[in-house]
Amino acid sequence: MNRFSLTVSTAIARVTESALAPYQSAVVRIGFSATWLLFLLREFPHRQELYGPDSPWDWELARQLIDTNGAFTALMWSDGQGWFQAVYAIGLLASVALLLGWRTRTMSVLFMVGVLSLQNRSVFMGDGGDNVLHLMSIYLVFMRCGQVWSLDARRARREREAHARGERTTDRVGPVLWAASGFVLVTVTVAGRFHSEATIPVLLWAAWVVQGLWWAVGRLRKSPEPRILFEVIGNILHNGALVVIMIEACLIYATAGWYKIQGSRWQDGTAVYYPLHLDYFSPWPALADLLAASGTMVLLATYGTVIVQVAFPFTLFNRRLKNVLLALMMAEHAVIAVVLGLPFFSLAMIATDAVFLPTPFLHRLGGWASRARGRLFSGGGRTAAAEPPGRKEPEPTRVGFTA
Repeated sequence: MNRFSLTVSTAIARVTESALAPYQSAVVRIGFSATWLLFLLREFPHRQELYGPDSPWDWELARQLIDTNGAFTALMWSDGQGWFQAVYAIGLLASVALLLGWRTRTMSVLFMVGVLSLQNRSVFMGDGGDNVLHLMSIYLVFMRCGQVWSLDARRARREREAHARGERTTDRVGPVLWAASGFVLVTVTVAGRFHSEATIPVLLWAAWVVQGLWWAVGRLRKSPEPRILFEVIGNILHNGALVVIMIEACLIYATAGWYKIQGSRWQDGTAVYYPLHLDYFSPWPALADLLAASGTMVLLATYGTVIVQVAFPFTLFNRRLKNVLLALMMAEHAVIAVVLGLPFFSLAMIATDAVFLPTPFLHRLGGWASRARGRLFSGGGRTAAAEPPGRKEPEPTRVGFTA
């Protein structure tokens, strides 16, 4: 009984005392923000036809659908051209800021608003990766994904160094962002523009209130208990979101694999052959023909895809085998991106898979990035986006305005 109690108490302490997997969280943040940013940039010339006033799925049709399914989209607050351009620009800027790790808590909320607003405005635009991005944008709101490889991490380190020297630091940007977002929330709520279900509006208000409380708690120097309580809550939310992402990835691969097993073309080993001959999925016809010309290659790709997807959730208990299948799945998505012309679907899945990457590999990756930066900018100091590699876990950064 004592051993059991010790195990339980150790597990509780681990979940509540720190935000786990800081490097994996940073890679997930970078991966999804980069995926959405690249998509918005690629579709920038076509944004009007996809999500704007010139879309075949016009504003009135979108409004009727939103009234039926209760989905959230800020594009339903106005049908004006200026408002659409503003929302698209906010989506771009939030993606860049989240990619760099600048004010990650605030930017993760804006990132979610941008993703949901555009995707729910025209629900028929997407290739499968949009569904993953849709969910992950919500999960990122609960994560402390700016602990490493971010501008927030650099600012937190500089604040610690300043405090060690006895200097005082003042955060002016955070309160301004908080006040501006509060003004928008109050205006939209009073004007009755929230036509969606209450889930996202409540989440937006909760995030805004929590940020304000966290800022206030940070100014209470007499009693550390409120600060400790907020740290524990933040760590629990982060670790819970991390587990949800892992479960989500396992469900995606498990269901895809088991559904494939039931298909006759997957059973006879010819399923991969057919998409290679579809014009819509053949950006490189010569390459597709070359791969489809080999029956052995088609057979191996078909059976290999099923085996990897079905087996992956069961390999999580074996670290070495998990890493091998993880590398195979990422390589498979890279091939899909090139051969079938689905880059954003593949990038979204690779970003999801990154939550399982081993920490030692990410340490080495950070070291390689630091050395590459050093060669590129000889004599320069540390960059904002990279923390020095090492085995020691970073100190948890503050949530609220800065983390």
